[in-house]
Amino acid sequence: MILKSNGKEVATDVDFACNILKHIKGLMFSKRIPDNYALVFVMKKTQRVSLHMLFVNYPIDAIFLDDKKRVIKTSSMKAWIGTCSCEGKVKYIIETSHGKSEKLKIKTGDKFEFENQCQ
Repeated sequence: MILKSNGKEVATDVDFACNILKHIKGLMFSKRIPDNYALVFVMKKTQRVSLHMLFVNYPIDAIFLDDKKRVIKTSSMKAWIGTCSCEGKVKYIIETSHGKSEKLKIKTGDKFEFENQCQ
């Protein structure tokens, strides 16, 4: 599985969080993630969401997508104390290595490409 944004490779090692238990756990208790890794949260329906960094001891980038896989917000989150919410309706959240959004110049309106592994 390759996760792409506007044709640019974002991650080649991709996991999906398809249920509430995986949503709750997220990246908690994990070791630092490699640069080519992404965790994609798939919501059952579009909704407002918030994230926390409790028990995540390294910074990450969070990318919020709508139901058409378009970016509606990006956020860099600090280890342990970071929080973030999104005012728009979210279908997918991508958690990836810190600095990835800036490095790839990911911005609002960009389109992501991936096959939803939760269906």
